[in-house]
Amino acid sequence: MEFSLTEEQQQLRRSVREFAEGEIAPHVMEWDEASHFPMEIMPKLGEMGLLGVIFPEQYGGAGLGYIEYALAIEELARVDGSVGLIAAAHNSLCSNHIFKFVWRRGAGLHRICAGD
Repeated sequence: MEFSLTEEQQQLRRSVREFAEGEIAPHVMEWDEASHFPMEIMPKLGEMGLLGVIFPEQYGGAGLGYIEYALAIEELARVDGSVGLIAAAHNSLCSNHIFKFVWRRGAGLHRICAGD
C-alpha cells in the first residue's frame, strides 16, 4: 500500500512547522524551567485552527480530518512536546467530548476552538 500526503496536507505540515520553530522554539527552555503553561500561544494556535482541527467550520473548527490532526500534533511536538500535548488534549480530551455529547446542535465550540 502506498500512502502519500496531499499538497494541502504538506502545506499544513510546513505551516505548523514554521509556526512552531518561530513562535514556540525560542521559548521552550524558559517555559520548561519555569513550569510555565504557555497561555499566550493559545490564541495563535486557535487562529491557525490547531485547537479545533477535527471540528466542522460551523462550530469554529478547521473542518479537517485526523491525518491533518496527526500532522499538526507531530509538528508541534517535534519542537515542544508540552505544546503538542496541550493541542492534542484540547482537541481530543476536551473539545471532542463536548462536541460529541454536549454541544452537538449549538455553536458553543467557537470560543474553545479559538483558544479563548
